Amino acid sequence: MSRVKKLIRPDVQALSAYHVPSSDGFLKLDAMENPYTWPQVAKQAWSDMLQTLPVNRYPDPQGEHVKQGLRDAMGISEKYDILLGNGSDEIIQILAMAVARYGQAGAERPAKILAPEPGFVMYKMIAQLCGLEYIGVPLTHDFELDETPMLAAIEEHQPELIFLAQPNNPTGNLWDQAVIEKLIQASEGLVIMDEAYTAFTDREHLELLDQYDNVLVMRTLSKVGLAGLRLGLIIGAKEWLNELDKIRLPYNINVLTQASALFALEHYDMLMVQTEQLRVDRVVLMKDLANIGGVEVFPSEANFVLVRTPVGMARNWFEELKQRKILIKCLDGGHPLLKDCLRITVGSTDQNEQVVDALKEIALSGGVQ
Repeated sequence: MSRVKKLIRPDVQALSAYHVPSSDGFLKLDAMENPYTWPQVAKQAWSDMLQTLPVNRYPDPQGEHVKQGLRDAMGISEKYDILLGNGSDEIIQILAMAVARYGQAGAERPAKILAPEPGFVMYKMIAQLCGLEYIGVPLTHDFELDETPMLAAIEEHQPELIFLAQPNNPTGNLWDQAVIEKLIQASEGLVIMDEAYTAFTDREHLELLDQYDNVLVMRTLSKVGLAGLRLGLIIGAKEWLNELDKIRLPYNINVLTQASALFALEHYDMLMVQTEQLRVDRVVLMKDLANIGGVEVFPSEANFVLVRTPVGMARNWFEELKQRKILIKCLDGGHPLLKDCLRITVGSTDQNEQVVDALKEIALSGGVQ
């Protein structure tokens, strides 16, 4: 296949595709999904509504009804615009494409994306695919923003985009708000506050839009129980979003997604009851995990918990859980700060008990008390 080698960009050939393992038959606690489905009465009403959709027609190109539903559910002011994406991934790609230079005349260097690490892997992957240089700045050993190196990296690299996820994935924690604002103030580029897990914490960052003209806030409906719809959004000043909208592909949010999202937003209290239950169960899960010998549990404000196993045990425990048909995320080897780490999605009460019991058995069988 010499033609493949000839035509496909060398940097693309050097990448690995984003791999999602099969979860058929597994207790799936690896992808931060809401474990709860809708009550039967809601399912029936949703099904009835879907039968009336004109799937022979293109969808609303801007998703205006969905935007209004998001404003009502999330308390987003009319003074800010909203742009919808096919998940947050598409929005990150739109942002990267908007600032990428592609060897344009007068461009002295490639555009740059900067983010703390460990963080969401798509920041780096999309930077590479869009021809941007990616700069990762390590967090501290306890996963806090390392203020001095971050400020130094901003000064040195002058990145066009900075991504700050709050809570952070995969660590689950919140960072010092004062440090976040110092980074925003130091940046000449756009700072994107990624609030994918905002439903599981009391902190939000919409107020930063009033204070800084270089901040946008990104959210998703995936974590509140609508992962299958793939609907993300970015919020901010119309001047920014008007430019991003020029890059968004036409009709990027299909008819079924728009109608289903609007239905869910009209019943947003149903989703919030589920997320509140997950917040309660998160506390219990963290406590139970901490009682397993040799396990370190990190603070979490998300719908997952990061743990560190005894030295050298993360991959063994991950494989042992797979043998028991339980799928979590092994992060060991992904970043030096994640050595011996596993990430466990908060499931239902029964699911959490199942994974804790399995880990207790595995720890005991390995001689960990």
